[in-house]
Amino acid sequence: MNQLTERTIECPYCGEAIDILIDASDLNEQYIEDCQVCCKPINFLVSYNVDDELIVNVYGEDEAY
Repeated sequence: MNQLTERTIECPYCGEAIDILIDASDLNEQYIEDCQVCCKPINFLVSYNVDDELIVNVYGEDEAY
């Protein structure tokens, strides 16, 4: 069973705060999801830090990561 975790991220394009569900099984994988406000594609990278806290990094298409 997949564990979904709710996080609030800021769209790298329009700056709006967006609530999203993160699937912890996507750990260390990159995927793209469109912003619910401006519809531009957001790159997501999900990982854990040394304290086993879920970290969600978001990037625009033109940003390096």
